[in-house]
Amino acid sequence: MSQHALLSDGTKTWSSLACSRSELRLDLTLGCGQSFRWRETGDHHWTGVMGGRVWTLTQTDDTLWYHIYNSPSSTGEGVGTKRRAGDPLCGSVGSSKRSKRVKEEEKEEPVAYGKEEELLKDYFQLAVKLGDLYREWGAADPHFKHIANIFTGVRMLRQDPIECLFSFICTSNNHISRIQGMVERLCQSLGAPLCQLDQTSYHDFPSLSALADSGVEECLRDLGFGYRAKFLQQSARHILDSHGGPYWLQELRAATYLQAREALRTLPGVGPKVADCVCLMSLDKACVVPVDTHVWQIAKRDYRCTAGTGQKSLTDKVHREIGDFFRQLWGPYAGWAHSVLFCADLKKFQKLKETASLKQEEVKHEIKVEGDRKKLKIPQTGPRNAKKCVK
Repeated sequence: MSQHALLSDGTKTWSSLACSRSELRLDLTLGCGQSFRWRETGDHHWTGVMGGRVWTLTQTDDTLWYHIYNSPSSTGEGVGTKRRAGDPLCGSVGSSKRSKRVKEEEKEEPVAYGKEEELLKDYFQLAVKLGDLYREWGAADPHFKHIANIFTGVRMLRQDPIECLFSFICTSNNHISRIQGMVERLCQSLGAPLCQLDQTSYHDFPSLSALADSGVEECLRDLGFGYRAKFLQQSARHILDSHGGPYWLQELRAATYLQAREALRTLPGVGPKVADCVCLMSLDKACVVPVDTHVWQIAKRDYRCTAGTGQKSLTDKVHREIGDFFRQLWGPYAGWAHSVLFCADLKKFQKLKETASLKQEEVKHEIKVEGDRKKLKIPQTGPRNAKKCVK
């Protein structure tokens, strides 16, 4: 059985590209709720699905390392294969046979890495110089500058629009860990199998035709999706019937932000926040600031933003005002800056703040001790002073 790759074990073929931690931190970027398909499968090693392939990523101080696993070629389950309601992959029946087929086909073969490197650069948008943006935001915003000293390397992903859209339809009234579970079940039930590593089966994201099948709603309700099951199926069907397929979403990359946002909001289950997330994370709208109650609290608590004062719920007007407030503060890449603050506010990353705070206290203490020593003219301890003490 194939295992998840580790850079240190020397048994897998790894490729690399130059990338400093200040330009990309995998733990923060992949763990802050942009994408829900990456898991830490080894110490500082992240495995997930991108572009129909399974990847493991890790990094050293100035290098991003990646390993790509070979996918089955003769299982009869190609990428984008349509599945029907009642298909064994929608339940437990037949899953053992599927796993057996994957195991038989998991033997790795050499793969060409040229195109994969370009895909990786595009996915992390590495052409955007993050250090320059951090300096610009820090100069305009003292609060951001303080946070940025701890949360460096948080980038926006450029995801596949279909995966991004249907993943974020699952986010309504939900939290990151539960969303990850939903997206994983969605892929296992309706996506094409790719490979199996250490008892974990990886699947591609479902095609539109798979999601649009009339029996998908019932299948997903059985898997715990609740009311979201209807929105997933209906949105897929709407895109196929009214817009001709997935290329419609790709074409929204060339539209203006407002045009793309309003087009997305015609889909079932897509409100202002989901539409903005899709615009920012897959449709090249870097200025977009998705606003939910969490971001609203950041705006009020840390920036004294008065938008929505006296209101108990987010309206379209409040949503727009908060977005405009941050766009005016941070500029054309406001959505990227917002992701840094959003990441810094997540409970899972609070230890980073605590560690940084302890280090700051230690530095302050050392400075104070050194200052007191100079005032009192107390000599520093060392071998020479120790010898004098003996005498």
